Amino acid sequence: MKYPDMFRVEPGTRVKLSQIDPDYKGDDKDQSAVQDELAKLTKRLAELQYLMYAECKRSFLIVLQAVDGGGKDGTVNHVIASMNPQGATVQPFKVPSAEELAHDYLWRIHKVTPAKGRVVVFNRSHYEDVLVVRVHGLVPPEVWSGRYDEINAFEKLLSDNGTHIIKFFLYIDKKEQLARFKQRLEDPAKQWKISESDYKEREFWDAYQNAYEDAISKCSTADAPWYIIPANHKWCRNVAISRILVATMESMGMQFPAPSVNIEEIRRQYHAAKESR
Repeated sequence: MKYPDMFRVEPGTRVKLSQIDPDYKGDDKDQSAVQDELAKLTKRLAELQYLMYAECKRSFLIVLQAVDGGGKDGTVNHVIASMNPQGATVQPFKVPSAEELAHDYLWRIHKVTPAKGRVVVFNRSHYEDVLVVRVHGLVPPEVWSGRYDEINAFEKLLSDNGTHIIKFFLYIDKKEQLARFKQRLEDPAKQWKISESDYKEREFWDAYQNAYEDAISKCSTADAPWYIIPANHKWCRNVAISRILVATMESMGMQFPAPSVNIEEIRRQYHAAKESR
């Protein structure tokens, strides 16, 4: 199986995370083996995002989900940062504000989905409302269990209106998460990212794994597929996501729009102006 299908969860598939190896590297032995390819993929992503911005007929929504320390910020920095911020933005989601809680849970999501010609990356997303909400019992089971169908309908609405959607679950194991927390504790530049709640949430590891399995199984559709990315190795995560994004964007058949002015007339005026100097 080749990219972009290798890590794709086919609709109707029942996901079992315990059967997936977060250390998986495929044929890529180490980071040095993919450095040149990653540079080319990064350049290609920038070209494709520019093409989408110029064409302005469709949009692209990239969803990133992971446990704490899973690499969402790193994915943005190493993969998505190649795109021009004029046409690509990152949208983080924190604890809902009072205004957001006064609306339905998709209200704060819908208003920041990408307009035509733009790429938006969700750092966390509407899936928090079937993950943390479920694990901590913030709403009754009959409420969060009905949200899978609502999310699928919401994503189909976006897709029907020209938004391409791709969703990545960055999969690390419990040991790797603890190692990354230790790195944050020892790095003054990253200590601000660590909190007591990060360690407290580890007590709910199995509950989160179950919640992710259900969310991915129930919400990987033809319109909005999930990809489970083995992410214990950051370089492997970056190249996998880059390959998938490039393959997906190339499959859209985007084209530059025709000029809205008479190019030959402008050329004539340019040459006339140049000769008169």
